Amino acid sequence: MPGKAKTLGELRASGYKPLNIREEIRNNLIGKIENGEGLFPGIIGFDDSVIPMLENAILAGQDIILLGERGQAKSRLIRHMVSLLDEAVPVMAGCELNCNPLEPICGECKATLAEAGDDAEVAWLHRDERYSEKLATPDITVADLIGEVDPIKVAEGRYLSDELTIHYGLIPRTNRGIFCINELPDLSERIQVSLFNLMQERDIQIKGYRIMLPLDVFLISTANPEDYTNRGRIITPLKDRYGAQIRTHYPRSLDEEIGIVEQEYAHFQDTQSRVSVPQYMKEIIAEITALARRSPDINQRSGVSLRVSIANYETILSAAFKRSLRHKEPASPRVSDLPAIVASTTGKIEMESVEEGREFKVIEDLVKKAVLNTFGRYYQARQFADLTQRFEDGLMIETGSDIPSARYMSSYAHLGEASALIKDIERSEDAAAIASAIEFVLEGLHLNRRLNCDRVGGQYIYSG
Repeated sequence: MPGKAKTLGELRASGYKPLNIREEIRNNLIGKIENGEGLFPGIIGFDDSVIPMLENAILAGQDIILLGERGQAKSRLIRHMVSLLDEAVPVMAGCELNCNPLEPICGECKATLAEAGDDAEVAWLHRDERYSEKLATPDITVADLIGEVDPIKVAEGRYLSDELTIHYGLIPRTNRGIFCINELPDLSERIQVSLFNLMQERDIQIKGYRIMLPLDVFLISTANPEDYTNRGRIITPLKDRYGAQIRTHYPRSLDEEIGIVEQEYAHFQDTQSRVSVPQYMKEIIAEITALARRSPDINQRSGVSLRVSIANYETILSAAFKRSLRHKEPASPRVSDLPAIVASTTGKIEMESVEEGREFKVIEDLVKKAVLNTFGRYYQARQFADLTQRFEDGLMIETGSDIPSARYMSSYAHLGEASALIKDIERSEDAAAIASAIEFVLEGLHLNRRLNCDRVGGQYIYSG
């Protein structure tokens, strides 16, 4: 910012050289790459896939469309691009199109310069004010995005041919900035056609009037691949105008999924102070989502969002926190808390079958498979031969989401050699964490068909 010039004369004297939006973003990206700075802090799992393609598109000055199912951080990626804008740019004071004082594009600013010259007032627009987005819905009109003749201005005495009768839409008002259209295929065809000139010739037409506005807008859109490629809901000439089509994806490993969950879940200080989450419980939550993304019972075209993992993690934290409040003790999420995730899962997945109540069985099966898979990463069932023999000799253990941790500690003494194996996943002496580990081992053995389990209400009774 050249000394925060307040007039056009001061701006000229500062030597300020305006750049178009693509040059500006490109130059700032080059600087970040040369300095080894991270381009998208907080975006996990895209370092070797999406981000390199995004960098290439920016360096090439191309408009971009991000294709991906819901919950793949598309909007977050775009919003992070605001960091590639200069901190602030000079604009004509009061101009709704953010005109560059050195090269104004609207009639009103040109008239102001003709009258005031170097005394014309200059304002500074912060980078955060240079980003706009619009969720595409069927009721969007050309007036919303491009503009419309304002009847009030006509009534005031202006001619229809006068550019000053125009009320500009969102895109012209984002001149010299980044504009995002979310879910592009949901725009009607006539609205998609209205974008042609904007993307190619960089001008707009309103009500048959050719308003020569060389808009400087970096256009980015998002879409679901199913809508974009298979249903014919986006017209081919518009596809052709996007320089880069980049596919996003869900996390490719449990560690990435867990990292995103730990970053995004709702943090409450009182919960964090009373609840500790074992690593295997985090893995179970991530595994449930990973299995859902491969399940034939779940509609994969709509995707299984990361919000499923985040909401389920928040749910088991809440269940553990509630237990902590009731028993006035620290708590850790347990396997017996997992039935609670039905409420946080059912609204976020679409079933292939419309059979009433089918979703509950599908989620229950996902939970069991996730626990079994996670158990298999830590143990082999045969390691617990001593424990299974004890159950065959008459040992019984009762577990449940509302049982105090002290009850588990009394059972801990009867686990024999299994106590040492449990220490492999829980080295602390914390009763709540040990209770969680005991449940994990018992349920893992049950799912490996080494133990029987009877469910009575919210309690589980394990036996030989």
